[in-house]
Amino acid sequence: MQIIADFVRILELKRYSPQTINSYKGHLNMVSSYFKERPFKSISDKELFEFIYYLVNTKKISASYQRQIVGGLKLFYKEIYNRSIPFEYLKVTQREKKLPPVLSKREVLKIIDNTNNLKHRAILSLIYSAGLRIGELLELRKADIDSERMLIHIKGAKGKKDRHTILSENVLQLLREYYRQYKPKEYLFEGQKGGKYSAESAGQLFKRAVKKAQIKKPVTLHSLRHSFATHLLEQGIGITHIQKLLGHNNIKTTLIYTHIADESIQKIKSPLD
Repeated sequence: MQIIADFVRILELKRYSPQTINSYKGHLNMVSSYFKERPFKSISDKELFEFIYYLVNTKKISASYQRQIVGGLKLFYKEIYNRSIPFEYLKVTQREKKLPPVLSKREVLKIIDNTNNLKHRAILSLIYSAGLRIGELLELRKADIDSERMLIHIKGAKGKKDRHTILSENVLQLLREYYRQYKPKEYLFEGQKGGKYSAESAGQLFKRAVKKAQIKKPVTLHSLRHSFATHLLEQGIGITHIQKLLGHNNIKTTLIYTHIADESIQKIKSPLD
């Protein structure tokens, strides 16, 4: 749809991250499908409210996803039609305080072991071993893997900030084997027809591996990043180091892992003992 393409160009000019652009594009396609491809301009504020209500109460979307959709629609209507949508009443006033699901080290290895395809195994291993967001992994190029310093250069990550994270010795060997077999041209991980590997495909391969590994936890691909941070904390790595590896602007975001890490809890003695 041309109007969505126009909005994407505006976001690109404003230097939004590829992940954010893809998210907003997906949200608009979902709105278009819901309203049977009616012109966006003809959709009333009340109808947009009913759409969000449907997502919250029928589709049971999370509070964070609700915030993303509301923010994306508000920006779209402002940029394309100079129309202010009174979305204040749709904003989530309180953040959910649910802890993210985390895999044990054994479960992570089980998932990777149940991934037979070399490319798929390299993708999952790299995400977990370096604590990457899926968008960061898909933007990687061969030059971003620094085997001399054993670091991975993440460029233009969330917040438009570059950072370095750690490169595993085991994953480096796996990447070399993968590179020899697949010979990617531009991106480190590419689709069958070239170009960037898709986030949807990565999510699907993770689901298949989880099912094959018979893991019942409600985990997603992003759970590998949560697991990376939690396992580092359990190893005794300082929270500020973990913050830098993850690329969090605010340490409060990183501190959530102190509520998850079993090792830190296990060190606390019961008053009865």
